[in-house]
Amino acid sequence: MEPPRVHVITLPSSPLFWVRATALVFSCVAFIVTRFAFLPPGDTIDWCLVSWMFSFIFTLSILLVELSRIKNQNPLFWSNVTITFASYAALFWLVTSITLPVLFIMNQMYSKNPNYCITATVFCYLATVAYLGEVILSKAMHKKEKGYMTTVLGMMKVFQTFVACVIIIIVSIPGSYNGCVPLQWCLAVYCICFILSMVVVVMCMWKKATPTCACLFYQSAYELLAVALYVTATILWPLYQFHKQHKSKGSESLNEIAVAVLTDLNLLIYTADLAYSIRLLKKAYLRENDITQ
Repeated sequence: MEPPRVHVITLPSSPLFWVRATALVFSCVAFIVTRFAFLPPGDTIDWCLVSWMFSFIFTLSILLVELSRIKNQNPLFWSNVTITFASYAALFWLVTSITLPVLFIMNQMYSKNPNYCITATVFCYLATVAYLGEVILSKAMHKKEKGYMTTVLGMMKVFQTFVACVIIIIVSIPGSYNGCVPLQWCLAVYCICFILSMVVVVMCMWKKATPTCACLFYQSAYELLAVALYVTATILWPLYQFHKQHKSKGSESLNEIAVAVLTDLNLLIYTADLAYSIRLLKKAYLRENDITQ
């Protein structure tokens, strides 16, 4: 009679796994401390907590998958998914690590809980460093299954969608653009480009680092459209938002300035993405011609 088999769960020895586990712990501590610090509710605090919660859930899901063998069925897809999420998480934690201490300093109500504020800020910085380390390690360790999202084009798509997401969050209050068609057009531009960029990101999850000539052509066409749309938003948003008829005061005016700056930033990212795509398209076209000849 054979003795019963004992199933032993062995933890991965990969440094990437432990970097993710460290990021999970840091994000959990930052969330708990900020949530139970008896801080006054607000849009910024709520946004920080929601972004931290999603990063914690997705990081935990990735760790659970790492412990199984599901990732081995499609390593190319898995490498694209993990580095994409790590890039988004690093960007969101980077923004919150800047905005949270500013709120702690500017709002006098936060001075009532200095220990909570200091602890939340420290772990917010630590989580940001951990997620940035995950991005660096992912790019270094996934050389055999190098996916599209590890390339310059993939990283640009992440930046485009992240900046657009921040813009949409800032302008989510409709009071500042109701009754003004040009400002409503700007909001439509932000949403359309965000949705199209996210579609590109999802479609590129199964692609390798070297896209085909046809793929580069369609991406260049889309990026040209996005550049044209963002040019209109870059002109119309400050022209009508800062007009005396629509001008706001206080924090609303700061939000309007932030949207104008982020619009210019995203226009530069889309322009750089378009130029780089055209360059790769030219190389791919010449390479395919050489093969056919």
